[in-house]
Amino acid sequence: MDDYEKFVSSIKKKTGIDLSLYKEAQMKRRLTSLYEKKGYPSFSDFFDVLSSNQDMMNEFLDRMTINVSEFYRNWKRWDVLEKKILPRLLKENSRLKVWSAACSTGEEPYTMAMVFSNVMPLSAVKVQATDLDQNAIQKAKIGIYSERSLAEVPDAVRKKFFQEEGPYFKIVDEIKRTVAFKQQNLLSDRFESGYDLIVCRNVMIYFTEEAKDKLYHKFNAALRPGGVLFVGSTEQIFNPERYGFEVEDTFFYKKG
Repeated sequence: MDDYEKFVSSIKKKTGIDLSLYKEAQMKRRLTSLYEKKGYPSFSDFFDVLSSNQDMMNEFLDRMTINVSEFYRNWKRWDVLEKKILPRLLKENSRLKVWSAACSTGEEPYTMAMVFSNVMPLSAVKVQATDLDQNAIQKAKIGIYSERSLAEVPDAVRKKFFQEEGPYFKIVDEIKRTVAFKQQNLLSDRFESGYDLIVCRNVMIYFTEEAKDKLYHKFNAALRPGGVLFVGSTEQIFNPERYGFEVEDTFFYKKG
């Protein structure tokens, strides 16, 4: 067993996180650069530090989970959600159960709430949001972002739902109140069921084919019949019927 394989095994025992379900070349490169930057010579030395240093463990989780996100990313897809997908879902169920899976620092679930506010009262909007990285969740709860994160936000939305604070932008409380954050490991934790909509974008690209296969089945089981999985623009599912889905629109998959 080489140094990295031992590290993967030790991390799984300690945290329950299975690094073998992430693409090895990408993950190995990312973590090697982290431990070298910190001055450690090998994965085994790095693991010894992680075992006793919570700050380093948090930094490891940060590096592992790639917290790159922005509001209204690929905004045309959000337009399809608002104009086509939500009207059908609301016709079938007036109180939607929705989930932002692997929500990173909160841009995605807050975008969901802003989009929903165009078709229903904000008081009726409830978004569940989960991520593996507790640091990312803390940042999401604070809700303060750089201008770069707002590049695709329509002007009217920016004026309505953000407050300028120096060089930063803060989400208004009425949007923050609609989102409930919690920590979750997508690959190992059980999912709730009965969702009308699950949004999981720009995350699957980091997983192995085996992990994706497992996740698509789990997402399908978590949706109600007619519920929708919305994925990222590099994550088209090429054989959706294998997982019990049919294409409703590009990157939107309906449970049959």
